[in-house]
Amino acid sequence: MTDGSPASARRSIAPPPALGDAARLRALADTGLDAVPDEAFDRFARLVSDLLEVPVALVSLVSADRQFFPGAVGLPEPWSQRRQTPLSHSFCQHVVDIEVPMVLPDARLYPRVRDNLAIDDLGVVAYAGMPLTDLSGRVLGSLCAIDNKPRAWTAGQLRTLADLAAACSSELRLRIALDGAQEARRRIVRAHQRLELLAGVSETLAGTLDVGTSLRRLAATMVPLLADWCLLTLVGPSGQPREVVAVHRDPARTPDVDRFAELLRTGLSQESIIRAVLRTGQPRLGGVASLADVARGTTDPEMAAIAERLGIASYLSVPVRAVGGTVLGAITLVNAPDRQQFDDRDLLTAVDIGRRAGQAVGNSSMYGEQRHVAEVLQHSMLPRLPLVPELELTARYQPAADRVEVGGDWYDAFVQPDGDVIAAIGDVAGHDIEAAATMGQLRNLVRGNAFGRPDAVGALMSHLDNAIRGLRLPIAATATLVRICGERSGVREVTWCNAGHPPALVVRAGGAVEVLEATPEPLLGLARPSVRTSRSTSLATGDTLLLYTDGLIERRDRSIDDGLAELVHRLTGTDTVPLDDLCDLLLASIQHREDDTALLAVRVR
Repeated sequence: MTDGSPASARRSIAPPPALGDAARLRALADTGLDAVPDEAFDRFARLVSDLLEVPVALVSLVSADRQFFPGAVGLPEPWSQRRQTPLSHSFCQHVVDIEVPMVLPDARLYPRVRDNLAIDDLGVVAYAGMPLTDLSGRVLGSLCAIDNKPRAWTAGQLRTLADLAAACSSELRLRIALDGAQEARRRIVRAHQRLELLAGVSETLAGTLDVGTSLRRLAATMVPLLADWCLLTLVGPSGQPREVVAVHRDPARTPDVDRFAELLRTGLSQESIIRAVLRTGQPRLGGVASLADVARGTTDPEMAAIAERLGIASYLSVPVRAVGGTVLGAITLVNAPDRQQFDDRDLLTAVDIGRRAGQAVGNSSMYGEQRHVAEVLQHSMLPRLPLVPELELTARYQPAADRVEVGGDWYDAFVQPDGDVIAAIGDVAGHDIEAAATMGQLRNLVRGNAFGRPDAVGALMSHLDNAIRGLRLPIAATATLVRICGERSGVREVTWCNAGHPPALVVRAGGAVEVLEATPEPLLGLARPSVRTSRSTSLATGDTLLLYTDGLIERRDRSIDDGLAELVHRLTGTDTVPLDDLCDLLLASIQHREDDTALLAVRVR
């Protein structure tokens, strides 16, 4: 489009193709977010506004036809109330398109955005946007800072915005993983319900042909749980359909589906899929189906006309077997075009239903899916450690051997604007999705509370306590917070605060081990305020600081003190062992993993 084109024509630009990517849109939907305020993301927007001193800050998620703001500060009306804009007012769509930060000192000078309506309607002049990504790296939107006048963004400001975007992405990934975990749980419940119902009707179907009520209950269970509509066909002694029950998810389609069932009793042709299943006892899957399939399988043209109204895009049909293997009937499931096509997993589920298989098979399948969701969720919440000159940072996380649930153990490390390094480790009570969600909240609180603040770690821990109480978060956790200062005269001052957590250890150059003990202080999240104190030591070249959770030292058959003494003994003389090898050796030394274990080691180089 040339510069001489009318403004209205120049602004009618098609959105970037990346916005319509199906996998990206699914991930966006899985966050569960929309154009309504979300406290967690509003906090990110406030942090951006405060730390970068900008009037407007947004957590902007971009769909195929709009952008919406679960986190926002400083938007003018009516946009502040709406929490969304069309793409004609979106800079963030370009961050999704290019998949890298977009930094504009003065947007009016850049051809890509100079005709964007956000400049006039929202006052967007200076813009800095960092990509917000899911676990697969798909860009869902942008964490952006906006000014209404030209601005030269500094390297420090962009670094701060990038760090906050990484934390914001972690929160998005947590929301996606939680949605997946909740869906897996819902699927497990649905599977249990189906199998329990089938166990109740199996003897009735095997012992009598008068099973109309049981068939209708079974059909109602499968629709819409498994399909848009279904047919349950029971055969008589001759092998021909004797009774057919049909159910559609839309009650308004009941007359049509009942008529289809009536015609099916006598209207199946020799090419009918249902007839083939009844004859051979072998399941059939039609991942892609059409009205032509119905027409070939029936002798009455009315059936194809009815199927068109009911909707058909894919189907599967499986035998209903008696205990001895005799085919008593068939279950046929049908999906309309607006629903996902059937696949091999759907076929396996339907075969299990038809055969009245035990709950063990279904539970095993759901167990595997839940384990995958748990692993993805835990991985999404493990941060990437910063690269710090003259410091080496290494971390490990290892779940307990006998559980598949995610846990509440966590670690974190990040660099302050003044160059100090904040390191933290903690353990939230519990070993389930709720504990993991709480852990994610706590870790984000630690970052938001500590970043950019020069306060002593004891004061930071007190602020954290106050935030937990003030926000009424259901958090009960142990934690250790450490600040590692810059080098002065060959050493680095280290201050720490411990809230009920196992003591940190220092392996000195030369091999001696020092336990950073302190007067025990209460856990985080208690109802009554607690006094938090800061303790200090120093690290010289070759010294190693080790933070860990109690899974490394706690066993049922010994006290924690004995476990700590054993750990000190094991660490003695390991000052020359490479840090990665040291962490691996510590995890390998756990003979019976009874609890999750997290490690964070920092060595001065």
